[in-house]
Amino acid sequence: MADQIPLYPVRSAAAAAAASQRRAAYYSAAGPGPGADRRGRYQLEDESAHLDEMPLMMSEEGFENDESDYHTLPRARLTRRKRGLEWFVCGGWKFLCTSCCDWLINVCQRKKELKARTVWLGCPEKCEEKHPRNAIKNQKYNVFTFIPGVLYEQFKFFLNLYFLVVSCSQFVPALKIGYLYTYWAPLGFVLAVTIAREAIDEFRRFQRDKEMNSQLYSKLTVRVSIYTCIGLYEVAMVFSMSLLNFPLKRIKSLGKVQVKSSDIQVGDLIIVEKNQRIPSDMVFLRTSEKAGSCFIRTDQLDGETDWKLKVAVSCTQRLPALGDLFSISAYVYAQKPQLDIHSFEGTFTREDSDPPIHESLSIENTLWASTIVASGTVIGVVIYTGKETRSVMNTSNPKNKVGLLDLELNQLTKALFLALVVLSVVMVTLQGFAGPWYRNLFRFLLLFSYIIPISLRVNLDMGKAAYGWMIMKDENIPGTVVRTSTIPEELGRLVYLLTDKTGTLTQNEMVFKRLHLGTVSYGTDTMDEIQSHVFNSYLQVHSQASGHNPSSAPLRRSQSSTPKVKKSVSSRIHEAVKAIALCHNVTPVYEARAGVTGETEFAEADQDFSDENRTYQASSPDEVALVRWTESVGLTLVSRDLASMQLKTPSGQVLTYCILQMFPFTSESKRMGIIVRDESTAEITFYMKGADVAMSTIVQYNDWLEEECGNMAREGLRTLVVAKRTLTEEQYQDFESRYSQAKLSIHDRTLKVAAVVESLEREMELLCLTGVEDQLQADVRPTLEMLRNAGIKIWMLTGDKLETATCIAKSSHLVSRTQDIHVFRPVTNRGEAHLELNAFRRKHDCALVISGDSLEVCLRYYEHELVELACQCPAVVCCRCSPTQKAHIVTLLRQHTRKRTCAIGDGGNDVSMIQAADCGIGIEGKEGKQASLAADFSITQFRHIGRLLMVHGRNSYKRSAALGQFVMHRGLIISTMQAVFSSVFYFASVPLYQGFLMVGYATIYTMFPVFSLVLDQDVKPEMAILYPELYKDLTKGRSLSFKTFLIWVLISIYQGGILMYGALVLFEAEFVHVVAISFTALILTELLMVALTIRTWHWLMVVAEFLSLGCYVASLAFLNEYFGIGRVSFGAFLDVAFITTVTFLWKVSAITVVSCLPLYVLKYLKRKLSPPSYSKLSS
Repeated sequence: MADQIPLYPVRSAAAAAAASQRRAAYYSAAGPGPGADRRGRYQLEDESAHLDEMPLMMSEEGFENDESDYHTLPRARLTRRKRGLEWFVCGGWKFLCTSCCDWLINVCQRKKELKARTVWLGCPEKCEEKHPRNAIKNQKYNVFTFIPGVLYEQFKFFLNLYFLVVSCSQFVPALKIGYLYTYWAPLGFVLAVTIAREAIDEFRRFQRDKEMNSQLYSKLTVRVSIYTCIGLYEVAMVFSMSLLNFPLKRIKSLGKVQVKSSDIQVGDLIIVEKNQRIPSDMVFLRTSEKAGSCFIRTDQLDGETDWKLKVAVSCTQRLPALGDLFSISAYVYAQKPQLDIHSFEGTFTREDSDPPIHESLSIENTLWASTIVASGTVIGVVIYTGKETRSVMNTSNPKNKVGLLDLELNQLTKALFLALVVLSVVMVTLQGFAGPWYRNLFRFLLLFSYIIPISLRVNLDMGKAAYGWMIMKDENIPGTVVRTSTIPEELGRLVYLLTDKTGTLTQNEMVFKRLHLGTVSYGTDTMDEIQSHVFNSYLQVHSQASGHNPSSAPLRRSQSSTPKVKKSVSSRIHEAVKAIALCHNVTPVYEARAGVTGETEFAEADQDFSDENRTYQASSPDEVALVRWTESVGLTLVSRDLASMQLKTPSGQVLTYCILQMFPFTSESKRMGIIVRDESTAEITFYMKGADVAMSTIVQYNDWLEEECGNMAREGLRTLVVAKRTLTEEQYQDFESRYSQAKLSIHDRTLKVAAVVESLEREMELLCLTGVEDQLQADVRPTLEMLRNAGIKIWMLTGDKLETATCIAKSSHLVSRTQDIHVFRPVTNRGEAHLELNAFRRKHDCALVISGDSLEVCLRYYEHELVELACQCPAVVCCRCSPTQKAHIVTLLRQHTRKRTCAIGDGGNDVSMIQAADCGIGIEGKEGKQASLAADFSITQFRHIGRLLMVHGRNSYKRSAALGQFVMHRGLIISTMQAVFSSVFYFASVPLYQGFLMVGYATIYTMFPVFSLVLDQDVKPEMAILYPELYKDLTKGRSLSFKTFLIWVLISIYQGGILMYGALVLFEAEFVHVVAISFTALILTELLMVALTIRTWHWLMVVAEFLSLGCYVASLAFLNEYFGIGRVSFGAFLDVAFITTVTFLWKVSAITVVSCLPLYVLKYLKRKLSPPSYSKLSS
């Protein structure tokens, strides 16, 4: 990998010193402004790291030019920038136009600066600033911009713009060549179809937005009534009553009103019921759950299907009644709206208490929009609405996608236009610029305008619609939907596939597979042995307890201090299962009984505590899998709150454990722990589980852990090491005092807390090693292997943890077993990024695993270098990625590699990535339909992507390439004949064929056979899937290139010349019949050329050939007036008697054979001497 990347030489010490002086001068000149700031920010990083001594794929200019490079090293710096006229011609004009347009747009839509805010509870009117409406808007256009927008999207292509100019020219009498309908009918048809399609898509988007914005929510309000000695009056009476000196008393009563989602404002108190979508970003104030917390589903925000635990603000949760929210004077201070969905900083302040209550707010106190309440009823205060919510800020605006084939055809159209201009100038020059030559020049431009056929756009659009229909009708990929019908060819040109993990590659369903105790291992087929051991051990404990042995409890405690004796397998299994059942953050949830309502403020329905009604919720599906497994072997978690948990044994006895301390899992520590007290024995135990890298140094010495972890990892299992340590009361009290003291410290709190916890993590008893499998989607491994063999590079972008992502990359065979994996270490500054990139550069043929934070730092300083190194990896895994980062990575790949990218995902968090890619594929899964609705193609399973690309992608691209070039050939051949005709008749700008003949030639006479090319296929579907290597040829774009285009141009010139000269040479005596003769030979030649182009015959192709020939023969009798030459005919009409003679028939046949036979011979020789790769397979 590194060998292919040029490394620049290290600078001399003198050069480095000079650069350093220039930096110092720059900062000193900057004064107290932003430049001075930057000096302070980077001084330590840049000077202490001695970056000049570490070469990294960048030019000397990169370090020496100016300090703006410390922010980013643009790709343009790697090559010397062009200046002056050269720069302007080579794309500078486009850059200037784009810059001007951006400036105008920014002036018209000046974005409001986002600021932090103070939000008073239930008082939207107190907001100091105006905030955006809470409306969802996914539409591209509005009523006024629809027609101009659609027309702009059409006429920005040279092809369509050219036809518009040609059609408009026919309104000028001096330039009129034929009938108006011959120009305006095809153009009008293309525009009508496009506008109708866009209107339907736009209307569907409008309906979806309206449905979301019209969802009703309950808003808490307060009604003020006035009570007098007479009675109760409305607020409006206050003024008149007070004038009469009536004694008044205000009464506040709580009320609820239904509001639309789009009418919600910052400061509103909103009630969200269970299974209801959260309409805007809120701070969590109260819940109906006793614990003061609730679960939410975030699959549409971060793509993870695990439920997240959210905690209500303790001050508002403790209020006796719901109405007290209006009786207190409180506000929330929230940071300015940001992209990061994993962090939040704010404070809650209650002013009317003495002293005022201040409570810090973090991410666990927030409820982001587009998440769903999974348990209980919640009340929150709205802090961000509309465009300022996290979900909208992480969603990119949809853009119109244009296929690579369309862009290539656009380039070829420009080449044809250049040929058209040259040909017209040559004709006028040969005339000797006689008379009004400029008018003749325009007439020649219009005469030869068929070089660029308007039917190209019509045929391609109809072809694309046909490909979409074929994809949706394919029985092998049921449920597939084509949502963007303009880019099916893109499926055949893909080089990079960027995929989500959860729900796309995996089902996110964890299954417990392996328990290893050191000497014995249990798999799925031997779980019944564990079940019997657990049953027997708890039966034994229960019988001892029922025997009322008074010394049983002290005996247990004394055992912990006695010398170690070898435990039986049964006792070791019992200990391991108990540890797994206790060491977790899982909460059992019981569904409320249907039909039960309550009278209280938060009606807590009766709950059914039976085993069938229990579901487990946790922040990680691994945890749930472990607890479900302990339930299957007999030890069931039945309830849990913040202070205790209860386990039910196989015999039905309930064991209660008091939770003394909880140490949650973090990505730094890679482990979690819990200290519990068994209420029956008063025994205190510290349980811990975590990754093997973290636990191997904590547990007592053993000789099997490392080897078994490696074995399980190779099977694609996620491993966890479980250990315990028994504590005496004195040990725990000592720990608790030190722990509380560390938590109260102001400085280095995190370090001190970690140090205290680590004092417990010594010589822990290793209990077991567990292996959990994240079940992959059906046929993920063979599909990924097929895509790799097809030359497609696969990147996995996920919001999940690094360890999980790496494990799935191995188990899905995204990374092959023989490949090394380079885990990119966390970096926070430029120096660290530089060192780590140098370390990565030395690795060869290894997969890259990088976290979102490190990626962000590297892209800030070394964007081009990182992308170039990553593109040479066989696979890349990016973990902890936000939706915006996913889209940013896709955009970077497109810009740096100029290759076609495809993004596939199934959640709302994948929408930005799907829309940013050249081709977006959505999977309809558990995470809803948001991704599939936003995608260009929607599938039901990941494995369907193999057939979608290998078969339909191949066919769509090959067919469109053949169809496009054939339609161009059809225009070129008739233009060649017109050129020959004009040159014979003293360069007169007179049309060879009249109105309907030209329309008929492009439609009824040749359209069916030409369009039947959409049924052609070079390789059978089974062969394309069996040999995915065939796909590699498609990405090179050889089916449509300047080389193939040039071959078609030469064929057109040869055939056009033969047809016209042949007609003139063979029919000297009957010269007036030259139009009928040449046109008949032209139609026959076109039909034979279609037959020459076809690789696999379909019965419809044969029907199309004979139907077109029949239509032409039938029309000869009715169209005799069109077969004269020029507008003023030589008085010749079609002579039916003449065309039925043998002479006419053999001469037409001779011309046709001379024009086609050599091409058939050449095709035969080419297939014999240099057959394409696919023909070798099919033979």
